[in-house]
Amino acid sequence: MNIIVSDEIETVCPGFVGAAVEATAQNSGHSDALWQEIGALSADYRSRLTPESLKQMPAIEATRRVYRACGKDPSRYRPSGEALVRRVLQGKELYRIDTLVDLVNLASMAYGYSIGGFDADKFCGDTLTLGIGREGEPYEGIGRGLLNIAGLPVYRDAKGGVGTPTSDNERTKMTLETTHVLFLVNGYDGDSKQVEACASYLQDLLRRYAGSDGGTITTYR
Repeated sequence: MNIIVSDEIETVCPGFVGAAVEATAQNSGHSDALWQEIGALSADYRSRLTPESLKQMPAIEATRRVYRACGKDPSRYRPSGEALVRRVLQGKELYRIDTLVDLVNLASMAYGYSIGGFDADKFCGDTLTLGIGREGEPYEGIGRGLLNIAGLPVYRDAKGGVGTPTSDNERTKMTLETTHVLFLVNGYDGDSKQVEACASYLQDLLRRYAGSDGGTITTYR
């Protein structure tokens, strides 16, 4: 998959760096060991973070800043990295979806990055372009129905939008039948070392919980 960062993203975030993890995997409905890791991280965050202090996590702060630069209110359309940690701090458990989705959520919580998780066989074409959503652009968020993505960073394939930091699209979502995944780590903080560390962590989770060899990492900017 070729990934292009558009000039409009360069304008609002000249230091952007992303990492793509592409791999084959075996999904499952649930992993007890994975949820033990999620529970441990959740307990750790509840012991030392607040809803205000989590906004100071570099990855979350940078994503919120880019939302505002694009014209979107990050408190109304929360980036997923922030939304996941905020839910934990409210004493709620994360939604249990399936192993591939759950491990992406764990990595997003651990590093603060909003991570796109896609069934790579559902893309149209071989190129994704990261741009900014337009008024009236059709987009069906997973579990959210029609989503107004105007002013949101958005990846588009040949057919249209597939992923934003707030919600990925129903059209390319992972299911229990998914065997070919693409994860996109969105580093609006420009910290290439942390972005690559997050991608490596995703590979480790894939090896341990999804019968994968971890696939490959490609960075882009």
